[in-house]
Amino acid sequence: MSSVQKPSSATKVSGRDEEIIERRTLRDYYIILRERLWIALPLALVISIGMAYYQSRATPLYRSAATLQIEKPEKVVTTVDVVDTGINSDIELNTYLQVIASAKMRNRVQESLTPQERQVLQRPYIKDLAPGATPPTGVDLGVMSVQSVRSTFLINIAVSHRDPDAAAILANRYIEQFIESLLENVSGGHDYAVKYLRDRATQLQEEARIAEQRLQDYMRAQNLVSLDNSTNIAQANLSSVNQALQGARLDRLAIAEQERLVERYQAEKRNLLEITAIAAYGSVPDLSKQLETLNRDHSLLAERYLERHPKVINVVNAIHVAQEQLDTAIRLSIADLKTSLERAVAREKTLEKEYAAQEKEQLRLRDLSIEYRSLENQAQVAKSNYSQILDRLSQATTSKYLEKIPVRPLDPALPAGKPYTPDLGRIARTAVGVGVLVFFGVAIGLSFIDDRIKSAWDIEHFIGANLLGIIPDLSSLKDSEKYKLVLDNKNTSGVEPFLGVYSSVKIHSKLDFPKSILVTSTIPGEGKTLISSNLAGSFARHGKSVLLIDCDLRRPMMHRHFELANEAGLITWYEKGASLDGDLTINPSLGITSIGENLSLLSSGGRSKSPTQLLESPIFGQLLEKLKKHYDLIVVDSPPLGAVTDSLLIAERVDEVIYVCRFNRAFRKHIRLYIKALRSGKNEILGVVLNGLSPRRIEYYSNYRYYRSYKKYYGTQD
Repeated sequence: MSSVQKPSSATKVSGRDEEIIERRTLRDYYIILRERLWIALPLALVISIGMAYYQSRATPLYRSAATLQIEKPEKVVTTVDVVDTGINSDIELNTYLQVIASAKMRNRVQESLTPQERQVLQRPYIKDLAPGATPPTGVDLGVMSVQSVRSTFLINIAVSHRDPDAAAILANRYIEQFIESLLENVSGGHDYAVKYLRDRATQLQEEARIAEQRLQDYMRAQNLVSLDNSTNIAQANLSSVNQALQGARLDRLAIAEQERLVERYQAEKRNLLEITAIAAYGSVPDLSKQLETLNRDHSLLAERYLERHPKVINVVNAIHVAQEQLDTAIRLSIADLKTSLERAVAREKTLEKEYAAQEKEQLRLRDLSIEYRSLENQAQVAKSNYSQILDRLSQATTSKYLEKIPVRPLDPALPAGKPYTPDLGRIARTAVGVGVLVFFGVAIGLSFIDDRIKSAWDIEHFIGANLLGIIPDLSSLKDSEKYKLVLDNKNTSGVEPFLGVYSSVKIHSKLDFPKSILVTSTIPGEGKTLISSNLAGSFARHGKSVLLIDCDLRRPMMHRHFELANEAGLITWYEKGASLDGDLTINPSLGITSIGENLSLLSSGGRSKSPTQLLESPIFGQLLEKLKKHYDLIVVDSPPLGAVTDSLLIAERVDEVIYVCRFNRAFRKHIRLYIKALRSGKNEILGVVLNGLSPRRIEYYSNYRYYRSYKKYYGTQD
């Protein structure tokens, strides 16, 4: 290790940037926004569109406004019987405004509403009712606001409601009730009061006529002369049918009982003539008597004559004929009984249907009575209101001492053509504003949360180290090519960034040759081996004798990249006694191999799970010092600091350190921590190489435009 001590890189950077304010520029914020575009933009769109959708789904409200004009009194009222209602100060004007906005005025407006107007106010809520739900009983008076128009004698009354007609009705009604309240406070009436009462009387008369006409139309549509008469008739018909139905049921039961009796007699083979209904049916009584007479005659003749006597034979034949006629008559009576039962059942069913129809009519009239009573009540209320306003009109008198009421309706409220809320324009503006705020807030906020290395600002200002250069993403190249880019000089656009790092190392280094440089990183995969190989090739290309040492003893890779065996090297040399005698460049245990002009490679010589014994040994430092006598520059490729502590042990033996960071991989706080640890070991930190950026990102994330300028100057040729 060189005995020359140099000021640390942190001191150098601090001294160099004393005049620079470590503050992000607009370009840095542009880079932040572009990097997080596809995170912040969708989130901003989702929030702004969601908020706009939620606000646009709000219940539409309509606003109607009416205007009152206040007339300034032209003279002082001196009559004690007169109430001066003029506006003489701002206090009185504010009093009027408070009166209009008072709960008492709200109650007056609610009480003054007609049934038709109440239906208009309930209309938007009835539309939203579920089928079968009970309609609301109260009314929504909306939201009323009253204010005086500045520098004028005008009062503006605005009402917001879900129904445009309802908003206009309420705004006008507030004006009417306010004027009416002023009229009530004046002792007596005046010309305007009489005019107002006449207009109101005409309006109420028309409302009464409309209500009565609606009732008459309803009665004609439902075929009602009078609901009470129709109900009484239906009740009488229902009672009559009920009585007939009961009689029919009794008749049917009696006939059914006779039929069951006949069936029982037939089953028991008893004499059916014992049943009164059969014995009294048609010719059955006469035939029965005739049969009894013939039987008596047969008994008398049988005592006198033999069975073959003509008289006996005649009587027997007569008995036989009478018996057949009697049996036929009995069968007819039984059939007639069944027919009577069927007629009784049919009549009972007919009466039941008629009873159900009368009962249905009764229920229909009962249902009609609700709407009929409502229409009738509306007509009666309209007539009552008309009568009351006529009474008030007849009582109103004009006094010569009265001053005019200083309030006049100016512009009546009209139904709004469209809702004022939701205001799609305002919602769109708000959504755009919120989206922009979310976009910038998320993007910039994530920049404070995301601590990974991304830009020159992160390296020079946050970490406090020099940016030696930016290496583009070389993943498109084969591994056999990209580790020998500078040596082969086949891809000029890929070689130039490494030559830029070479120039920066020469500029920032204060040591003369020979010297040793350690190349390390935070985590695996950041490209330190790539940087080591091509940096060594850059110095070799410029005539320096360079030795490249693979000190990643746990996971050596350098020999693979240069297609060499790993049989000899540091571990082999150490295990065979670590001899420093003779020419080390030809020591077979070390196996130093030339891999290019002015460039040699010292491999690891195998793998070791615990290489600290070798790295902590003084012999390792002596080896580096002796190799400096044969080479101008020793470039040591080491393990990542975030994985093992090997690099800190190696750093004690070398002169300078180059730190490799891969774009968007390692965290800034870790890098600053490890660089601080290296500086505490009195190491000269030459700077940081930022690796793995695409050509476009090089332009975005760096103020170093050499890559772009190089392409413009040399073109895209290889």
